[in-house]
Amino acid sequence: MTGRHESHGASVGGRTTSALLEIDGVTAGYGAAPVLRDVTLAVRPGQIVAVLGANGAGKTTLLRTISGLLPVSAGRIVFDGLDLRGVKVERMVRHGMAHVPEGRGVVTELTVDENLRLGGLWRKPRTALDGIYDLFPALAERRAHLGHQLSGGERQMLAIGRALAAQPRLLLLDEPSLGLAPKVVAQILGLLRDLRDRTGLAVLLVEQNVRSALSVADEGVVLSLGRVVSRDRAGTLAGDADLRHAYLGF
Repeated sequence: MTGRHESHGASVGGRTTSALLEIDGVTAGYGAAPVLRDVTLAVRPGQIVAVLGANGAGKTTLLRTISGLLPVSAGRIVFDGLDLRGVKVERMVRHGMAHVPEGRGVVTELTVDENLRLGGLWRKPRTALDGIYDLFPALAERRAHLGHQLSGGERQMLAIGRALAAQPRLLLLDEPSLGLAPKVVAQILGLLRDLRDRTGLAVLLVEQNVRSALSVADEGVVLSLGRVVSRDRAGTLAGDADLRHAYLGF
């Protein structure tokens, strides 16, 4: 089985690092019961890291902890030199982080254009919006439609587009393929790869569709019961039959 593999240039245990996001020995959860236990990983600029594991492994909890929705009880999270303990969400956004939670959260009473403007409050909205419509032509055609008038795939595009309107350097993306047709999933994941290559966007991707996630990721992290059980290059994880059978279900 694949052992733990530290990302090139990343840091564990206080060493210097070129990582954009460092998670070092983090324990966190809901109330007194920890869900994450001593989790360590790193994301470099221009890197897609897929977080994989069965339901209940702690994947969504990890993203919620990074974005400040859950408190850290041990360890630390540092984003581009900023220790995130106690930092408000709006400061994280201004610092270059965006979080797209599971469930395609858009404001259904607002139009597509209004949702995107909401995401770009901290930036230059019109410039940002023009770029989003270039990425998602389907949204450009529906810019005056209300959120509840969109299909599931369009709402997911809008949720991602709203996050990108803030012009982040790090995107936290939770289950973007959930309930979507394979064609839409391929379009969204292909967009992530294109943004990484063109803009240097870093992505921490939580995804149940393991094959799709590893096809676009540079590295993968496997969680089981809140602990990191493997961390390696995406191609290495995809080719490890023992690991796939034990933790990834294929």
